[in-house]
Amino acid sequence: MIERSWQRRWYLWLLPFPLLLVPAALFGAAVALRRSLYRHGLLPRRRLSVPVIVVGNISVGGNGKTPFTQWLVQLLQDHGYRPAVLSRGYGGRKGPRPLRVDASLGADACGDEPLLLAQATGAPVYVDANRARAGRQAIADGANVLVCDDGLQHYRLRRDVEIVLVDGQRRFGNGLPLPAGPLREPRSRLAEADFVVVKGQGTAGETSMQFVNFRLRRLQNGALFEPATLAGRTVHAVAGIAAPGGFFDELRRLGMTVIEHPQPDHAVLREQSLDFGDDLAVVMTGKDAVKCRPFAHSRCYALDFDVRLDDAFAARLLEKLGRG
Repeated sequence: MIERSWQRRWYLWLLPFPLLLVPAALFGAAVALRRSLYRHGLLPRRRLSVPVIVVGNISVGGNGKTPFTQWLVQLLQDHGYRPAVLSRGYGGRKGPRPLRVDASLGADACGDEPLLLAQATGAPVYVDANRARAGRQAIADGANVLVCDDGLQHYRLRRDVEIVLVDGQRRFGNGLPLPAGPLREPRSRLAEADFVVVKGQGTAGETSMQFVNFRLRRLQNGALFEPATLAGRTVHAVAGIAAPGGFFDELRRLGMTVIEHPQPDHAVLREQSLDFGDDLAVVMTGKDAVKCRPFAHSRCYALDFDVRLDDAFAARLLEKLGRG
């Protein structure tokens, strides 16, 4: 109910939403104060010896950050860089930090997004709430550029390139800060970023990011299938992501009849989470697949895809990085 109000201003006049305006105002003031303290040097910031690219968003989840980060890491690898990813590792259990993510780790140890990035790119991924400490370890291990995943608000670490992701459909909702709206920072923050990348169709000054070349991957053995394999069939769709509606809609566009099973973002999934008492296929996001692979049955598939951005954007990004 609250998240629906984030997309519609009129919801704010229905109880209990007016009560959210006070904590939203306090949150917005705290965000502005914290950023000002960093900007004026009253809170310390750490500069590392290699370029730092920050990827993040000003609104909560569902902006395409993880697939973009995967694309970015692969771009850097293709151009001779040795990138490492720094992540907070939300959902991972407590333990020694920084933790270098091994592709064989369980998501419960490091978090689902770090594990997905490590498996998809082969790049070293480090989990630590202290990004500067993780960055120093990555540099010691040979990295010559750092990608700070979901690090826009982590101002303790100085950055050379800022990239903000935006969902092209939801945009900024009602324009209010948390908890009355979806914003972590005000929209004016976009003017300070080097690039704004929009999942879907962007506007002037933004770069559009499209998801293309969809395919189904069987979790048990990695075999790939065209989505048409399940077209016209009913499937169970499992999505433990911030905005699962887009995933369900994509499956429908690919011709499937969808029984929706939305889960909380970063939800812990177990074998019974995939047992629906029938023999229908189960299709899930890549982020959920890394958690389910150890116990997935033969009818479990992940929906994989490629990310497409225009060549001019990649050229501008590499040029900016080179200057940094």
